[in-house]
Amino acid sequence: MRLVVQRVREARVTVEGRVTGQIGPGLLVLAGFAPADDTTSLAWMCRKLVHLRIFGDEHGQMNRSVADTGGQILVVSQFTLLADARKGNRPSYSGAAPPPVAEPLYQQFVALVAAALGRPVPTGIFGADMQVSLLNDGPVTIVLDSPA
Repeated sequence: MRLVVQRVREARVTVEGRVTGQIGPGLLVLAGFAPADDTTSLAWMCRKLVHLRIFGDEHGQMNRSVADTGGQILVVSQFTLLADARKGNRPSYSGAAPPPVAEPLYQQFVALVAAALGRPVPTGIFGADMQVSLLNDGPVTIVLDSPA
């Protein structure tokens, strides 16, 4: 599993002209799933994401998490995060879980994040052609890979 985490002032995802998810200050999370991902890796990534200290404290140091700040999280599925472009010019997506495997992982991950935050987590639509807009704060962008 791979996450691209962006600290944002605001973000939204649109599908066919309709906003499906929108947040104010918090984290925009692009999530890609691998065939070997399981409940253990989802739980580990959820804990890491919710407690990742990338928000400023009273001294301006990045010592606070999205849970500490009461920020929001918007999760968008993105299989291209697992692309391999080392050979040739056309990326291979064989490292990404196929949709029948990835979609339940995505739904479970969103549910875990919502439970950890204690509030709903807006999302995009799995497999849809989405437009994502954001106002990156910092900019702060972190890539997280599951331990496996």
